[in-house]
Amino acid sequence: MFDFEKLSVYQKAKRYNKNVAGFLASTKTDRTTNDQLRRAAFSIMLNIAEGAGRFTNADKRNFYVIARGSAFECVAIFDYLKDCDTIEETQYTAFYHELEEISKMLFALIKSLK
Repeated sequence: MFDFEKLSVYQKAKRYNKNVAGFLASTKTDRTTNDQLRRAAFSIMLNIAEGAGRFTNADKRNFYVIARGSAFECVAIFDYLKDCDTIEETQYTAFYHELEEISKMLFALIKSLK
């Protein structure tokens, strides 16, 4: 087992990524928004994995900061989709809370590496 697989934040990011893929498969969004959300969601998971594989705390922290930035990007995309009436309020709230939890977990990881 790789170290990143043991991280609960990685497991949550993986589950979130799967939820996003399901949402995009069942929702009509424009190609650009679809691609950007898919890439931002995937980026959270991948940057956690890559950061866990780094040797120095500074390197690890950098990748966790990027992952957190991608979570913020996802929030902004969902906010846009909500304003365009593309996502229901309950779905928006569920994604928002998932991202909030991931963000807090990443923040704790980042702070622990200083």
